[in-house]
Amino acid sequence: MIAAFIHRAVMQGIPLLFGSTGEIITEKAGHLNLGIPGIMYVGGISGVIGAFFYEQSVPAGQSLNGFLAVMIPLLASLFGSLVMGLIYSFLTVTLRVNQNVTGLALTTFGVGVGNFFGGSLIKLVDTDMPSITLTKTSAFFSKTLPFADELGAFGEIFLSYSFLAYAAIVIAIIASFVLKKTRVGLSLRAVGENPATADAAGINVSKYKYASTCIGSMIAGLGGLYYVMDYATGIWSNDGFGDRGWLAIALVIFAVWRPNVSVIGSILFGALFIVHNYIPNLSMSDQELFKMAPYIVTLIVLIIISMRDKKENQPPASLGISYFREDR
Repeated sequence: MIAAFIHRAVMQGIPLLFGSTGEIITEKAGHLNLGIPGIMYVGGISGVIGAFFYEQSVPAGQSLNGFLAVMIPLLASLFGSLVMGLIYSFLTVTLRVNQNVTGLALTTFGVGVGNFFGGSLIKLVDTDMPSITLTKTSAFFSKTLPFADELGAFGEIFLSYSFLAYAAIVIAIIASFVLKKTRVGLSLRAVGENPATADAAGINVSKYKYASTCIGSMIAGLGGLYYVMDYATGIWSNDGFGDRGWLAIALVIFAVWRPNVSVIGSILFGALFIVHNYIPNLSMSDQELFKMAPYIVTLIVLIIISMRDKKENQPPASLGISYFREDR
């Protein structure tokens, strides 16, 4: 039971890890992207669209090509997320629109886009259920290591996940290394701390802001793809993401803007999100209280950060502030 709980917590936390890693990269350049929930939603529906039309193009009775079944939804998800990142970058970097308002608008827009195209695909399949089922494609995304079942609890806890789950952990570790140990990461952090000084030092501020936002958006979009193709076993239903996008943003604060800490934090958040399912005889109101736990933990971390006031645990100094070169 404990192994099953940990396994489910990890699966629940992987979308949050993708979202928080993408948001940390964006915030390190000084941009607070509250559009992450909408970007994850678009990443999910873009992958669904790619998988749907590929499955429809394969004649009945013929097996899907494994490479295409994975690459088409993957590339579609990355493209959809990239478009959302470019929209946000154009508005906040080029036009200098308020970042908070833009992010919230992007979330509303992303959910609307997802529901529109999701509803359209549901009408195409002419089903009585308000959902799309892509189990053939999902089977390729949810494949695990063949020997995981033979290793008991150890295999279930550490080896029984899909390639996207391991990719999320690898991406978070690589992002942490790049931000802390490389020249690119140093320049990116300089842009987030003081863009005027970075600009004076010859760093192209706009380029770094565009790149970090777009790369962060693409990583976050993979969280939506993972949720649909692996966690939800290929079933898309409108408004099925819940508040996972907001949990990903909360995880950024919990991890004190460190992608490697997000790995542990995402598992903790995933466990807190589902723990009520493992406690018997809970009423509906008690279950809702348990669902508040990740946000309560985030508030506690915020209080601790404010009290300790350590520079390395603080957000970038220019976070949420648009840069005007003329003010330098």
